[in-house]
Amino acid sequence: EGSKEKSDHYVFVLDHAHKGDISNQIASREGKSIFFVRTKRGADKLALNLSNAGVTVGTLHGGKSQAVRTRTLARFKDQDSAVLVATDVAARGIHVDDIDLVVHFDAPADHKDYLHRSGRTARAGKTGRVVTLATHKEQRTVSGITRRAGVEPWVMAIKPLDEKLVSITGAKAPTGLPVKEVKEKAPAMPRHKSAKHRAKRSRNRNKFATSGSGRSRNS
Repeated sequence: EGSKEKSDHYVFVLDHAHKGDISNQIASREGKSIFFVRTKRGADKLALNLSNAGVTVGTLHGGKSQAVRTRTLARFKDQDSAVLVATDVAARGIHVDDIDLVVHFDAPADHKDYLHRSGRTARAGKTGRVVTLATHKEQRTVSGITRRAGVEPWVMAIKPLDEKLVSITGAKAPTGLPVKEVKEKAPAMPRHKSAKHRAKRSRNRNKFATSGSGRSRNS
């Protein structure tokens, strides 16, 4: 687990209408980042939005097979700059030492989940940053969670690409060029000829045999 003492914690208070743009900008930064969401559906939706903005992203949740999750995590580990969207359950198998930013896209259910998510950064003696995205309505709930977690975060109002957002997270404007999702290919299945195709082949053979039966051989 990462150390909360070696992490800087922030709560970004934002308008709900700006949440998508701010997430896209944070995800376009350099370095490894994990975005945490509450549900599988939420994970897929966020990953799609990031991909459409030009961010290459991997997704981990319980709806993915173990083989797919293993390959997704391996790709994340191998890249210097990478983004992973994960649910709380899927995150329990994430052990990567060079994650320098954790983003609570959805507020965690309680302080235990907050600490577990945040522990994905500041590992192996390194430092990290933890950002919670909170709308004005969510601010009080998030404040209670961080207090019970024993964390005193910096709380600040944030708008897309403002100076504080850029300096704290390294946010950048996304390319806006949609990224095609990396899909796991199923093994190729043997091709089976249709009955219609086999019947046509049979007629052609019969036709050839009939037309050739009247030919005389040259001696």
